[in-house]
Amino acid sequence: MDRIAQIKAFLENSPGDSFLKHALALEYIKQQNDAAAKDIFEELLAAEPGYVGSYYHLGKLLERNGEHFAAIATYEKGMLVAKEARDMHAYSELQAAFEDLTD
Repeated sequence: MDRIAQIKAFLENSPGDSFLKHALALEYIKQQNDAAAKDIFEELLAAEPGYVGSYYHLGKLLERNGEHFAAIATYEKGMLVAKEARDMHAYSELQAAFEDLTD
């Protein structure tokens, strides 16, 4: 069974598990299926906006696909969430990605 099938099987038992959704989106990225990854990241962040790690990966995906304004907005939202959570490591990663894109 491939990793995507394994994660989907786990999600059948825990459909609201943000960690599993994040992992599934990353597996789709590895397979160059950005559309599926984007859908999952967006669904995850709509349900759990505090899941900080997904903002960075969604922003990078949007950058790769030429959606620079959406990437900037994603990084900005992620920075706000990271700051509220006092996750300064995530904040600095998001800020660096934001600055790379806006410089």
